Amino acid sequence: MHRRDFLKAGLASAGAGLLATTPQGAALAQAYPSRPVRIIVPSTAGGIHDIIARIWAERVKGDLGSPVIENRGGGAALIAIQAVANAEPDGHTLLLGSTSTIVMRVLEERAKYAAAEALEPATIFSASSTSIVVNSKLPVTSVAELIAYAKARPGKLSFGSGGVGAITHVAGELLKLRAGLDMVHVPYRGVAPALNDFVAGRLDVMFPNITSQILQMHDARELRILAIAAPERLDAAPNIPTAIEAGLPDFVAQLTFGIYAPANTPASVLERVYAATRAGWSDKAFQKQMFESGFESVADAGPAQSRRLMVDEYARWRPVIEAVKTQNANR
Repeated sequence: MHRRDFLKAGLASAGAGLLATTPQGAALAQAYPSRPVRIIVPSTAGGIHDIIARIWAERVKGDLGSPVIENRGGGAALIAIQAVANAEPDGHTLLLGSTSTIVMRVLEERAKYAAAEALEPATIFSASSTSIVVNSKLPVTSVAELIAYAKARPGKLSFGSGGVGAITHVAGELLKLRAGLDMVHVPYRGVAPALNDFVAGRLDVMFPNITSQILQMHDARELRILAIAAPERLDAAPNIPTAIEAGLPDFVAQLTFGIYAPANTPASVLERVYAATRAGWSDKAFQKQMFESGFESVADAGPAQSRRLMVDEYARWRPVIEAVKTQNANR
């Protein structure tokens, strides 16, 4: 089942408990929000989480008052996660979370508690797919050619990422695992410096999220996108095949963005946040703008569906993270 269809499915059994509302919860939802809503962002200003948070806050303005952005970077996102997990569960302190912050960090066992237990998703509303990109000087033009080229040169090719545990790292590890490759991982403090070295020829492969910048660099032949790690071809890049089409079954690596609340937040409040998000994302012109930037709207994912997606992502990435741990232990 495609991810888009998966998110639109009913899946009520995955989170039926979220739909039960106590009289107190109903009363809280009616009064919500009663003060400014804080959106905790697990990065400094200017990063992709910060950008998405500000877009979200602007789209829900009015329905949820005027949300206030609060950047709390550091600690591999755990500072931000803990701040929200320990907040009053009334919907006034929320987290802009992603696959990297909610799934990867927990699987790396850096968290003191499972985010899946400490947080409750209200909605997952946007996804950004990674890609398989090679340096324009590398003599390969397809995923099959890249795999053959790398297998003929074990340990010789390098791939850069935005840091250990980032989606741009684990997407590379997923390719290594699925194709049986030996490539050297070079972590950076963010994708931007990695991309600079990549374009300068100091890296061979990258797995960046698709953005308008990456697409423009592909068109200008500064880099070569071999495939996009999405369930379906992107509207922003209809001529570029998916990794699945390129011969890598179920090779999906997306950074999903959503709004998370402290555990025990009333279901009625979660539904209110979801409804505001869905309304804000319904504008066709805005969706077109997002699509052209490489983002896919998944605004139909309410609390129950979002919880199921979290479980799905844990299952997808656990064997990859475990494989990386085993490799590191054997070195």
